[in-house]
Amino acid sequence: MRESSIRERGGVAHWLVVLGLLLVAACGVAEPASDPVDADDVMFVQMMVQHHRQGIELARLGAARARTPELKTLAAAVETTQQAEVEMMLRWLHAWDQPLTAASGSHDDHGGLPETDRQRIAALRSSRSSKRFERDFLHLMIAHQGVAARMAGEHLTAGVNPEVRRWAGQVEASRTEQVRLMRALLPA
Repeated sequence: MRESSIRERGGVAHWLVVLGLLLVAACGVAEPASDPVDADDVMFVQMMVQHHRQGIELARLGAARARTPELKTLAAAVETTQQAEVEMMLRWLHAWDQPLTAASGSHDDHGGLPETDRQRIAALRSSRSSKRFERDFLHLMIAHQGVAARMAGEHLTAGVNPEVRRWAGQVEASRTEQVRLMRALLPA
């Protein structure tokens, strides 16, 4: 019944178009310009690399185990987008001659934002019920992407690198839209 209500709201083709636009909007430029970089830019990128890696892990679970076609498509799109973004961020850190990860404890808990709970990810991985899996996956991914949107939104007023700030705006917008889509996919 839930799948039919999603199709009534716009159909699978609509969802695929929206996801395609999210993929394009989320991708950044591969090489940074010679613009200035400060500690806020570096820390934000280092934090987002780690956050994205968790998102990729979650998305792979969703793409492999979800039964709803829209959810499988969304999870696959998230994985593809975030993998490309991780590669872009690692290139930035290399170009800036910065470590790929920050020193231990230098940005605990994402500057006050919680990391996705490893125990919840493990529980999701071992979930046997497909219906429960989709609900649990969506709840965890909504929270995860919500934190990414908040992290990116906070960086819009920090840092000095215009390319990183532009990308942060794209992340904030795309993750906010992903959260909206995932809420619409939540089973009743």
